[in-house]
Amino acid sequence: MENISFDSIHVIQVMRLRLRELEVFRQVMEVGSVTEAARSLGTSQPAVSKMLQQVEDRLGFDLFVRDGRRLRPTAEAQALLPETMKAFGALDAVHRLADDLRVGRSGILTIAAIPSLANSLLPLAIQRFRETRPHASVVVQTGRAAEVTAIVSSQAADLGAVVGPVGQADVRVSELGASALACVMPKGHPLAERSSVTPSDLQGLSLICPGRGWPIGTMLEGAFTNANVPLRIAMDVPQATIAGALVRAGAGVAVLDGFGGMCVAAPDLVAVPLRPRMVSVARLIEPRHRPLSRLALEFRRELLAVTEAAGFR
Repeated sequence: MENISFDSIHVIQVMRLRLRELEVFRQVMEVGSVTEAARSLGTSQPAVSKMLQQVEDRLGFDLFVRDGRRLRPTAEAQALLPETMKAFGALDAVHRLADDLRVGRSGILTIAAIPSLANSLLPLAIQRFRETRPHASVVVQTGRAAEVTAIVSSQAADLGAVVGPVGQADVRVSELGASALACVMPKGHPLAERSSVTPSDLQGLSLICPGRGWPIGTMLEGAFTNANVPLRIAMDVPQATIAGALVRAGAGVAVLDGFGGMCVAAPDLVAVPLRPRMVSVARLIEPRHRPLSRLALEFRRELLAVTEAAGFR
């Protein structure tokens, strides 16, 4: 037979008691008198005495012995008291957590996003979000737009943020913001002083940008085709931070939207608008068949505010 420790027996015994019985037991232990315990609990002395007797009958041992006009706890009662206090501590923790969840102060928020948004708008929104909700935990997952959409659709994330069209039917979609494409280059580059650049201006340069499988690559392909200029991507880079590092290394000129531009903005780099004007649209996606939690609603509000402050709304 498996050995059961004395501490385990205490826990089992406490679990047999109702919450009100535990409350009566704790109060009598604290004041040492049935009369005083009844007064503190707002009930009658006979009701407390009866409940104590029922508890002792159920447990199979005495909890108190009479010592004049007061009650003296038995060794068994002394052994049960720490577990009783733990039970009330756990209940208090449940109440506090419920209150925090009700007002959106605590819990876990999971966000899925493409890398450019995860490195630009999300950090600002998360910082603002946690200023007033320091006990909330935030989990960030990244991937391509289709992967992010699948994560949200399966309800593995509370919110998603992507750029480009969303084809998944099991999510709700709303616009987050929009930004135009620009060419990012070192300050001393020959095109850095231009008010804008065109596909013809980029011909012959080492182009750094996402390939045709990404929204920016698809837009560039159409613009270069319309300008009768061949699109030659020298470095197919899906993440803006890598593109920025390549530009700093002198490897070429990057084409990024404003979200990616936020990731690489620095005094040594210049962003020159690309013409014809092409716009990336960022979208928020939510699970279609599950309402947003209070945390998710609050974070969405912060993300929209950050997007507007950045000039993308």
